[in-house]
Amino acid sequence: MLASTRVKLMVMMFLQFFVWGAWYGQMSKYMLTTLHASGDQVGSAYAAFSLAMLISPFFVGMIADRYFAAQKVLGVLNLLGAALLYLITQNTSPDNFFLLILGYCLTFAPTLALTNSIAMQQMNVPEKEFPPIRVLGTVSWIVVTNIVGIYGFGDQVTIFQLSMVAAIALGIFAFFLPNTPPKATVSTSFTQIMGLDAFKLFKDRSFAIFFLSSVLICIPLSFYYAMANPSLTDGGMQNVENKMSLGQASEVIFMLLIPLAYTRLGVKKMLIVGLVAWIVRFIGFGYGDGGSGEWLLYLAIILHGVCYDFFFVTGQIYTDNKAGDKIKSSAQGLISLATYGIGMGIGSKIAGIVLDYYTRPDGSKDWLGVWLVPAGIAAVVLVLFIVFFSDKKRVLAQEDQLAV
Repeated sequence: MLASTRVKLMVMMFLQFFVWGAWYGQMSKYMLTTLHASGDQVGSAYAAFSLAMLISPFFVGMIADRYFAAQKVLGVLNLLGAALLYLITQNTSPDNFFLLILGYCLTFAPTLALTNSIAMQQMNVPEKEFPPIRVLGTVSWIVVTNIVGIYGFGDQVTIFQLSMVAAIALGIFAFFLPNTPPKATVSTSFTQIMGLDAFKLFKDRSFAIFFLSSVLICIPLSFYYAMANPSLTDGGMQNVENKMSLGQASEVIFMLLIPLAYTRLGVKKMLIVGLVAWIVRFIGFGYGDGGSGEWLLYLAIILHGVCYDFFFVTGQIYTDNKAGDKIKSSAQGLISLATYGIGMGIGSKIAGIVLDYYTRPDGSKDWLGVWLVPAGIAAVVLVLFIVFFSDKKRVLAQEDQLAV
């Protein structure tokens, strides 16, 4: 890969996650503070993103991949998204916000797959070349959340203005990216896009349990994305966005530890560690505060790397190994649709309902009550997983070593 191409792809990833990071984690605080939205309205807004994630594979797989160059589609979608972000900055109604954010998410969700596709098609050895480029997305998220935190506009419409400017920049820049023509010779069926080819994996009880656990654990994950920022703010923590970026920093560190942990622990133990970490972090969010209990809030934030990497990334590796070459793409597509689409969609809605339930008559929130709900859900998933999941390959490998 040419050095100039690598730089362009790194800039693309940086801008992609800058657009996203500017508003996603702060949207709940903005809605509660500026729009005076209810918990249910906040949950619906986050569910809009999940709905868009369900629809985007059809757009990318059956339209963009077949008829248009990926970089041009990326450019058009970002410019359309910038126009919708402008409308969001002019809106003052929590009722209208849902339709506007849904419209925006429908333009944004496909860009996540498009940027990966553009990058991958320029590579000869993706497993070596992609990580250093993709990590710029995590770096960008850290940068933009720190900008929001330093200037203290996490509860203001400025988060969408910042995202709009970045979307315009990426929209224009996309037309200068390496040409990524449509794959006209590739036949992508409805069943492949939906991941229906991978349904045969459900014959394996352990994979079925892993799949169900993945969907269920996305319910607590939705609580984190939607409720962590306003919860930390109400708890008295200062510069919340800056401190929450430590979660992305830990994600990078634990991502690098996965190969070692995978070899030493195996799939089941890694997934269990991830689930336990979810429970601990929610308890930390519930009992922590901005005073003497701030260390609990820091612990909860930093555990994001363990929670996300040890369960979701390890799960992707497990799925890849289970599926084999023929249905590998279908299996990953099925997991993505089920988790980011169904699981997080349901979780976002539940999180909003729970927030309303634990909102006192004076408008204050019982955050301990809120956080104990996802902690309880994660605990149920943990028990389900320990009892029914078996990493047979790991057990056989250990028996072979003992025999030698």
